[in-house]
Amino acid sequence: MLATTPDRRPPFCPHPDCDSRTNPAAWRFIKKGFYLRRRSPHRVQKYQCSRCRRGFSSSTFSPAYWLRRPDLLPDVFHQLVSCAGFRQIARARNVSHSTVRRISDRLGRHCLLFHEQSRPKSCPREPLVLDGFRSFEHSQYWPMDLNLVVGPSLFVYGFSDAELRRSGTMRPAQAVKRAILERRYGRTDPQATRRSVEELLRRVVPPGGRVELRSDEHQAYPRALARLRDRVFLHAKTSSKAARTTSNPLFAANLSDLLIRHSSANHKRETIAFSKRRQSALYRLAIWAVWRNYMKDRSENRPRGTPAQALGITTGPLGLREILARRLFPERVGITGWMRRCYEGRIRTRAIERCAVHRARYAR
Repeated sequence: MLATTPDRRPPFCPHPDCDSRTNPAAWRFIKKGFYLRRRSPHRVQKYQCSRCRRGFSSSTFSPAYWLRRPDLLPDVFHQLVSCAGFRQIARARNVSHSTVRRISDRLGRHCLLFHEQSRPKSCPREPLVLDGFRSFEHSQYWPMDLNLVVGPSLFVYGFSDAELRRSGTMRPAQAVKRAILERRYGRTDPQATRRSVEELLRRVVPPGGRVELRSDEHQAYPRALARLRDRVFLHAKTSSKAARTTSNPLFAANLSDLLIRHSSANHKRETIAFSKRRQSALYRLAIWAVWRNYMKDRSENRPRGTPAQALGITTGPLGLREILARRLFPERVGITGWMRRCYEGRIRTRAIERCAVHRARYAR
């Protein structure tokens, strides 16, 4: 079971506007009793910050904070990367599918912060492979690309999203329905892929960086690179029709695409478990990226270590207990821009008029 009390001593005040964060030397706390709970740990210590005078408890620093079923966190994590859908997981655990969705969102937010905190911040020393993983949200009238940046080490450096307009061969009735949907919800941004790739590369490659970038012949990629003038990209293109073997320069991204479809029920072809919200798909992709980078071996048959081991980020594969050992706070990780909007659940789905966002009411 996941521990709900990671530390005996609170490391900082969990409230984001407390000035003890900018002045760690001023961090002081006092004990304010405890409360009892039915599940382990049965006794939870309460504290009060000496600076902002607000209270919190030891469980505030656990990923299971304010969760009635903390025992579901590890189980749902493993099921989500084992190609199980929300309702399948819910039936096996005798809970509501909405409970599984909320736990998936919580895990996705944690994995976003975990990956952003752990990934290399310096310029990557290996070539980068850029590719768009094609899927859809809500229905096949709303396709999307999940843009991935992967290295030959198979480490996923980052990802982003781009909504697309449905294209390809359509029956007359389908073309009419697409026109009706576009009149009602608006037409997708034709520059979405260029904007998404630009933001992704700006996040992965720091200013002044120089990297070799491999991609297919997508027309939006050169336009995105042209806007990143403070970085140098040696862009090499490979046809997407080339055989997807290990000798293909895009093999790292092709293998990631294959593994996403193999491990995620919401991206299977001809499935009813597809993501209804793009935000939910991004949360699940964050879970997959952490599993792929820090937990899964690069080879199924010959142990070679995880992608994080190949880059020297970790000395061995991480277990789920290590990944969920401590609750992460967005203010301390320092996410901004698209990462902040993704963490807060602000990536909207056009076909859903009311998209709920994440608002922490007690401790951020």
